[in-house]
Amino acid sequence: MKPFQFVLPFAVAATLSSFGAEAKFSHEGGASIDAAMEKMVEKNEIAGAVTIVESKDKVLHVGTAGFADVATKRKMTPDTLFWIASMTKPVTATAVLMLQDERKLNVADPVAKYIPEFANLKTPSGKPANLTITQILTHTSGLGEATGPEAQKAKTLADLVPIWLAAPMQYEPGEKWKYTQSGINAAGRIVEVVSGMSFDQFLQQRLFDPLGMKNTTFYPTDAQRARLATAYAKNKQTGALEPVEPRVDFGRRNHPPQGNGGLYSTGPDYARFCQMLLNGGSLKRHRYLSADAMKFLSTPQTGDLPTGFFQNDTFGNHGKNYGWGIGTCVLKTPHEGVAAMLSPGSFGHGGAWGTQAWIDPVKGVAYVLMVQRSNFPNSDASEVRREFQEAAAKALSR
Repeated sequence: MKPFQFVLPFAVAATLSSFGAEAKFSHEGGASIDAAMEKMVEKNEIAGAVTIVESKDKVLHVGTAGFADVATKRKMTPDTLFWIASMTKPVTATAVLMLQDERKLNVADPVAKYIPEFANLKTPSGKPANLTITQILTHTSGLGEATGPEAQKAKTLADLVPIWLAAPMQYEPGEKWKYTQSGINAAGRIVEVVSGMSFDQFLQQRLFDPLGMKNTTFYPTDAQRARLATAYAKNKQTGALEPVEPRVDFGRRNHPPQGNGGLYSTGPDYARFCQMLLNGGSLKRHRYLSADAMKFLSTPQTGDLPTGFFQNDTFGNHGKNYGWGIGTCVLKTPHEGVAAMLSPGSFGHGGAWGTQAWIDPVKGVAYVLMVQRSNFPNSDASEVRREFQEAAAKALSR
């Protein structure tokens, strides 16, 4: 893998220079998004959705469709709570980069500098792994996963360290891109070591409270759980949506605050986070990330490696269209479908249960989609995401 250098291709450089672009939204735009989501509800693709489109300084659209719970007819509302799963990853990356801005770490540092046990980790060929923070946050580390009963017993991120290291490494570091949950959680542990706070406390004090993200948490209260959207799976035989059990490994106080996918949030809350990124790291006169830190989030750090979730025939073999930033997916070259309306340099992340958030700095807009369906064949490539983004893009005018 080629080392990252701050020599940016023209399209990406143009992206970074246009964080100040102002987006406009047609009067009929919101209605068209709502209609698109209602169509998805009628087709039993989802039970309901919350959609948000925003520019750097205002929310252009907040829409709701369908139900948060079908059985009780509880409607979707803007304050419905969702498990956002891997949309936690950009938040974890932001925490790491905040500490880099304070010169307390560098993403080029070896992981072993902060978690000494990693010094003994060997690659499949028997060489010292020497994993870097960049590698664990870009899914190029080859680190083994923490699975099984021992992982389920873990109460802290520190408890997971020996389990990661006991698992065989999957490949030589930098050899390829492979989605790896353990690396993101190791980054969360590094935040704890460097900051002296638990990962959830750091995010609460340094990010969620200042941004006004009052409903974003690893550990929902009883009152928040009452607003939690029910997750559904589509029955492959009947096409009906059937409720599925919540994930027991997330959301409980006796489980670690996992940076790979542990957060719950609302559409408006996560939109505040996205708006901060759309503004190049600041919001309402509060700077969270420097311009240099934003480059790590919004430009590929993975060289020429194919990355992402479109790397097979079913989804168009678009691995070369994407690169991976620190904790984010970066669109290098738009392609048909869910990326057709996005500009080169758009970046973001999806979640296992269909949630999506994408920042398009060229157009000066961010898209946030909140749904809860557990068995999309590929949540990044879902028809729901495409319908939402297509309707939103048509509503935008320059």
